[in-house]
Amino acid sequence: MSDTLDYLITGATGQLGALVLKQLKAAAPGATIGALVRRPEAAGALEAQGFAVRVASYDDPAALDAAFTGVEKLLLISSSEVGKRAAQHDNVVNTAKKAGVKFVAYTSILKADSSPLTLLPGEHVATEQALAASGLDYALLRNGWYSENYVMGASAALEHGALIGAAGDGRISSAARADYAAAAVAVLTGKTPPRGTVYELAGDQSYTLADFAAALSELGGKEIPYVNMSEADYAAALEGAGLPVPVAQMLADSDNGAAQGGLYSEDKTLSTLIGHPTTPWTQTLAAGVSVKV
Repeated sequence: MSDTLDYLITGATGQLGALVLKQLKAAAPGATIGALVRRPEAAGALEAQGFAVRVASYDDPAALDAAFTGVEKLLLISSSEVGKRAAQHDNVVNTAKKAGVKFVAYTSILKADSSPLTLLPGEHVATEQALAASGLDYALLRNGWYSENYVMGASAALEHGALIGAAGDGRISSAARADYAAAAVAVLTGKTPPRGTVYELAGDQSYTLADFAAALSELGGKEIPYVNMSEADYAAALEGAGLPVPVAQMLADSDNGAAQGGLYSEDKTLSTLIGHPTTPWTQTLAAGVSVKV
């Protein structure tokens, strides 16, 4: 294991983390890049790609101490454990400060401090506040919705003949996960931004779920209406489809927030950062449907 790392990417085996590693390797070919994983068995594949693997979970400060030794820049990808994230992220922030990490970029959520969503923003805001109080140099990557979040429900909508949701006429400014990864790489590899810089990141295009259903209808070759439901009914439907209760509640809350404008933004910071337009949501949908249909 290298004693010093130019970059350490947490959540390295997750969907976003894997994309960041791939893009970072291409953008900074001479850099020493670390990948933080929770399970030792995940190390082999990443080491084979040339990454320095360090093993620690967000719940283990002692392991984080060892993992953060010699790290210059850290990308803190938010934990997937809703309800435990604020404490987990505190561990990361405290350890990063102790280890002398020079810069931290954190993946927060779009408009975290003013979002109408109720379940997701709180822990992000707590982490933003912890970073502000830490004395570390940091930036906030306030990621909007991933287009893939809705694409993953496309096959079920085609199977059942309807797209369900609770977003009403709310517009969603999503982008592909790879676009958000590219933004993280741009911030990590560019000149370190002023302490506390906030990047509100969203797709260039927006759509309603009725628009999404119309595009899905065209791709699937059959009429797929959008059926709007109450937040409670939508959560119950997702639970009935087998999703864990916390995930179902989070998705339903996010749709309810979208109905109030929480997933819409006209900010073009994302496309500016990555140097090209964001991936059209229709392109991400078409790719997902072609795989599943």
